[in-house]
Amino acid sequence: MEQGTFREDLFYRLNVMNLQLPALEERPEDIPLLARQALEQLKSRQQTPVTGFSPEALSMLASASWPGNVRQLLNVVEQAVAMASVPVIGTQLLESILADSGEDFPTFNEARAEFERLYLHKILRMTDGNVSQAAQLAGRNRTDFYKLLSRHNIEASTYKEKRQQ
Repeated sequence: MEQGTFREDLFYRLNVMNLQLPALEERPEDIPLLARQALEQLKSRQQTPVTGFSPEALSMLASASWPGNVRQLLNVVEQAVAMASVPVIGTQLLESILADSGEDFPTFNEARAEFERLYLHKILRMTDGNVSQAAQLAGRNRTDFYKLLSRHNIEASTYKEKRQQ
């Protein structure tokens, strides 16, 4: 609202009650309860042999960093259930999942931009830098294709030069 991107009248209509919820890291005693509840919900939705967590695994969850708060915890539990080969989820499985869900994981927009960049490089190599041909293969018009190249600071001419050398 202060930035002018949200209507003031709508803010006051929706702002009936403010709830201040502490971050998940500030309430580690809730983590085992939330993990067990998430597991029960998954068990009711899916046919899974997983029945619970080892005490060490629950301790690991309680001491882990949760920048994504409850959504991240639920995601980790869901991954653990999907990957578990035994009825009780242990620390080894959780260690691998928590390591993979680190803070270096790209956002959706970062991943899409990286995919676009790699895709553009590949298609320009395939067409020897011929933008018309590359745009046609990509299913885009030339103008849109040039905009994509510009957004990623890619010069099609560098692929033409490589062919001629």
